[in-house]
Amino acid sequence: MLLGTQWFSRRRLAQFAIAATAILGSVSSSAAADQRYKTEYRITLAGLPIANASFVTQLDSRTYSISGSVRSSGIVDLITKITAQTTVSGTVQGSNKLQAKRYSLVYKSDERTRTYEVRFANGDVTSTTMKPSRRSRAKNWVPVAAHDLKSVLDPISGLIFAEGDRICPKTLPIYDGESRMDLVLSPKGTRTFTAGDFTGEAIVCGIRYVPKSGFAKGRSDIEYLRKASDMEIWFAKTEVMKVYAPVYARVPTRMGPLYITAVNFGG
Repeated sequence: MLLGTQWFSRRRLAQFAIAATAILGSVSSSAAADQRYKTEYRITLAGLPIANASFVTQLDSRTYSISGSVRSSGIVDLITKITAQTTVSGTVQGSNKLQAKRYSLVYKSDERTRTYEVRFANGDVTSTTMKPSRRSRAKNWVPVAAHDLKSVLDPISGLIFAEGDRICPKTLPIYDGESRMDLVLSPKGTRTFTAGDFTGEAIVCGIRYVPKSGFAKGRSDIEYLRKASDMEIWFAKTEVMKVYAPVYARVPTRMGPLYITAVNFGG
C-alpha cells in the first residue's frame, strides 16, 4: 500500500476512500431541478491525515451525477503522490433510489495512470473497460464470470438507501470495474453523529468483506480484509432527500485504523 508493506493496495485505498466519501456528498442536495452541491472530507490513518476529498453532485427529479476527487496528503506525499477522480451517473427511480448507468475511476500514482469504466443497464454490467489492461494475471487469479455481473451495484450509489429501506442486515453486491465483492452489513445499534451543522442519529453497521471474483486468491491484503471483524460504517438520514447515506467508516489495517469522516452533511 502506501509504504509498500501494508495490506491495503493503493488502488483499493483510493477506491474505498471514493466509495465511502463520494456517497456522503451525493445525497446532500435538494431534489429540485439542477441542484449543485460541493462537499469535502477527511481521511486519516492511525490518527494521521493521509488524504483529502472533494465531491460535487448535480441532481434533478430524474437523473443524478456525482464527480469527485481524492488526493493524498501529509506523510503519504513524502512517499508517493496518489490522486483519483471518479464519476457516476444514472437515473433516480421511485423513492429516491439511484440506479447507475455509468461509473468511472481514474487512478494515478506518481507517473502511472489506470482508468476503469463500467456501463450498466437495469443493474447488470453491459461493458467494462480498463486502460491500460493488465499484461498478465497470477495463476491464482479468480476471473470475473458472466453471472458475477448480474444485479450488481456500483461502489458509490450502491451505498445510498431510500427512506424505508432495510439498511442492515443487508448484502450489497458491488462491482468496481475489476473486482466483484459482497459487502455484508450487520446491525450494531445507533450512535449520535455530528458533522458541521448536522447532528443526528446514525445507524451503525458492521461490515464483512467477501471477495467473489476479480482478485488473486490467497493474496495477503485480500485475506486480511476478508478476516477483519471490526470494520464499521455509519448511515444517517439527510434532512432534504430523506435517504440514508454513510457519514463515517472505519477499516482496520496493520498500521492502525483507517477512518473516513464526513465533515459536512445534510446540505
